[in-house]
Amino acid sequence: MKSLVGLFALALTIGLGATVASAQKNPMVGGAEMYATKNIVENAINSKDHTTLVAAVKAAGLVDTLMSAGPFTVFAPTNEAFDKLPAGTVDTLLKPENKATLTKILTYHVIAGNFSAKDVVAAIKKGNGKAEFTTVSGGKLTASLDGKNVILTDEKGGKARVTIADVKQSNGVIHVIDSVLLPN
Repeated sequence: MKSLVGLFALALTIGLGATVASAQKNPMVGGAEMYATKNIVENAINSKDHTTLVAAVKAAGLVDTLMSAGPFTVFAPTNEAFDKLPAGTVDTLLKPENKATLTKILTYHVIAGNFSAKDVVAAIKKGNGKAEFTTVSGGKLTASLDGKNVILTDEKGGKARVTIADVKQSNGVIHVIDSVLLPN
């Protein structure tokens, strides 16, 4: 399976009764329209909220993968999510000698397949409050609900909230998240 499988999330608010981007013809993410006819990379490069993610995908050499047929479900951290990491972390990860680590982190944000907000919430309900997903990197993400918000918990106990859900792409779906998830 190709590395990364997406790392750009863009949408509205995931959860029960939440408005989803799919209800809009071309939802706005990071000040740009997102088109269901474009792939993950083609849309992400236009989002002002995902410039760090785009730079990371380029540095990891994952552009071609994310432009492929997929389908991919990408939990895309915003620039603000990357800013929460300790000072210097992003600059260090973008160095060529750290490409393997960067790739592992990015592919940890991707699930093979097309999982809408409705699918994620259904899996959580079926799992009595939790659903475990295997990422492209081979790690595990646990999804749960906090009220109407979907919360993703990484292998280290870190949490990210889906802030925009169901931004449809030609090769999958993006869900925007507010924190970077880290594998073991």
